[in-house]
Amino acid sequence: MQVQKTYRTSFLLLLLVLVITFIINICLGSVSIPVSKTLHSIFGGSLENTAWEYIIWNYRLPKAFTALLVGSGLALSGLLMQTLFRNPLAGPFVLGISSGASLGAAILIMGSATFTSWLGITLINDVSLALASSTGSFLVLFCVLLIARKVKDSMALLIIGLMFGSITAAIVSVLSYFTQAEKLQQFVYWSFGSVGNLSWHQLLLLLTLVCLGIFLSVLSIKPLNAFLLGENYARSLGINLVSSRFKIIIATGLLAGGITAFAGPIAFIGLAVPHLTRQVFNTTEHRILVPAVLAYGAILMLVCDTIAQLPNNANVLPINAITSIFGAPVVIWLLLRKRKMVF
Repeated sequence: MQVQKTYRTSFLLLLLVLVITFIINICLGSVSIPVSKTLHSIFGGSLENTAWEYIIWNYRLPKAFTALLVGSGLALSGLLMQTLFRNPLAGPFVLGISSGASLGAAILIMGSATFTSWLGITLINDVSLALASSTGSFLVLFCVLLIARKVKDSMALLIIGLMFGSITAAIVSVLSYFTQAEKLQQFVYWSFGSVGNLSWHQLLLLLTLVCLGIFLSVLSIKPLNAFLLGENYARSLGINLVSSRFKIIIATGLLAGGITAFAGPIAFIGLAVPHLTRQVFNTTEHRILVPAVLAYGAILMLVCDTIAQLPNNANVLPINAITSIFGAPVVIWLLLRKRKMVF
C-alpha cells in the first residue's frame, strides 16, 4: 500500500509540473503576454488586445498541444522498442520508420524539381508534406510487419529494421546530391523538426494517431512485462509472441510515424525519457512506466520548446538541437548518479 501511495504522489507531482510547464510554454514567446491574460483567454474570456488573443489561440495553444503529443508519443514508442528488443539503445526509429518518413518528404521536396516549377510549388505544403512523410513511414512499417511474420527472433528483426533505415537514408542521400540548393535547404529545414506548424485540424489527426498508439500500448502491458525476461519466458506464460510483437510494432509505427510526419524527425526524446523514468521510479512494471513516460516526455518536450522559441525574441532555434543539447547532459548526470540502469 505504501508503494502504491508513493507512486500516486509521484504522478500527482508529475501532473502538476506538466500543467505548469504547459502554461509557461503558452505565456512565453516573441511577444510577452501576462500569465493572467493568458489564463483569462484560455478559460473563455475575451481580451481587449485582439492580437494577443489571436496569438494564443492560433499559434501558442496548438504549438503547446503539439509539443505535449510529440513528447509523450516519442517517449512511449521508445519504451516499447527498448522493452521489445531488450536493448537500452533502441529508440522509436530503430525499425526505419523515421527514415521512411524522411524518404517520403525527400521525394516530395527534392523530387518535385523534376516537375514543372508551378506544379512543384503547388505540391509542397504542410498537408502534402505530412501525407508524403506518413506514407513513407507506413510503407517501411508495412515491410517490417511482413518480415516479422517470417522472422521469429526479435534481434534479427531489429537488424532488419536498421537495414531498412540504411537503405532509405541512402536514397535520400542520392536525391540530396542531385537536387537544387533551394530544395535541399527546404528539406534540411524540415529535418530540424518543428512543433509550431500545425493547424487545429492537423492537431486533431495527430491526436487520433497518438491515442490509437497509446491504446495498443496499454493492451500490450502484460506482454511487455513478460518480454523483459525473454521470449521463452513470455511463451511459457501463454503469450502469443507473433500477435504481441505485431501489436507493439503497429503502436510504435502509429506513434513515431505519425509524429515524424507532422513534426519532423525529433531526436533524443524517445531514447532518453524511458531511461530517465526508470531512474526516477526504479521499477520495470509497465503499468507504472507507460503513464510515467507519457508525462515525462510531454514535460521535457514542453521545456525544450520553451527554450527553443527564445522568449522575447523573433528567432526560433531548431527543436532537434535543443532536445539534445539541454536534455542529454541531464540524463547522463542521472545515470552517473545512480550508477546503474534498471532494465
